[in-house]
Amino acid sequence: MDLGYANRVAVVTGGTSGIGLATAKLLLAEGARVAICGRDAARLDAAKDTLRSERLLAMRCDVLDAAQVADFAQAVAEWGGGSLDLLVNNAGQGRVSTFGNTSDADWRQELDLKFFSQILPIRAFKPMLDKAAAPAIVAVNSLLALQPESHMVCTSAARAGVQSLMKSLATEFAPRIRVNSILLGLVDSGQWQRRFAARADQSQTRDQWYAALANEKKIPLARLGEPEEPARAILFLGSPAASYITGASLEVSGGVSRHI
Repeated sequence: MDLGYANRVAVVTGGTSGIGLATAKLLLAEGARVAICGRDAARLDAAKDTLRSERLLAMRCDVLDAAQVADFAQAVAEWGGGSLDLLVNNAGQGRVSTFGNTSDADWRQELDLKFFSQILPIRAFKPMLDKAAAPAIVAVNSLLALQPESHMVCTSAARAGVQSLMKSLATEFAPRIRVNSILLGLVDSGQWQRRFAARADQSQTRDQWYAALANEKKIPLARLGEPEEPARAILFLGSPAASYITGASLEVSGGVSRHI
């Protein structure tokens, strides 16, 4: 199915690896012009080498720095013609901690990351979204927003807050800008690869360790997701094919959710 991305302009924050990189790759394949950003210059260069497209803009930017986000938005405006069709906010990872061992500084850092990685890009890019014919925002969030875990209490609370924010913005920005989110379960990413590298039993292969993890987490599809799978969900929600969907959340979790 043609999702209608030809010649549309999209921004993907955290676009240098994992889901962000996979999303940028699929958008380029659909004919979009894509701007990505990331904090790490080396990873940004690696992403450019991977994507290799004349329709790509890659810029170093910390999405928690308002001035850097404003500079990124200005660069995108000049490069993309002044309007923006799709903003994908994809930044941040989980913090493993209980209420008892989460410090005040940890709480502030986590809340700052989860909220302002959404707030600052939306604030900077909204004037460009307002100029597009059918603009959309897609937030990459976590299933923890609806299904909190006691060993990730800080991240769960922050994720729930972000989900509330997206629901509010879907109403405030309607009918001009659609706002949706995806809720991730366990998806293969840098953090899981790092945990694999630090596994207790170093004799376990990657496939064995991931299979054991999926079994431990009771994932019905018996595996972790691949970055391309949530990326495809992002492309759908951001496309004209989802033109009557706003304020929604789409689970991409392999069926691990327990709520109705």
